[in-house]
Amino acid sequence: MGRSRGQKTRDRNKASLPQVPKNMKSDGNDVEFSKEMADGADLEALARANAANQRVNARRKK
Repeated sequence: MGRSRGQKTRDRNKASLPQVPKNMKSDGNDVEFSKEMADGADLEALARANAANQRVNARRKK
């Protein structure tokens, strides 16, 4: 039977979850970073991440 017959959904939490606007969502890059406190491994990881971002952006532009 459909919902018009008074049937309730089994997942009652679904209706109460708030919708988050796109401008409030995080992209996952919210970590604070200071170059003064970084060690060699941090700087190497930063360089690799920047190189990967450049490769991705170069592919998108083609």
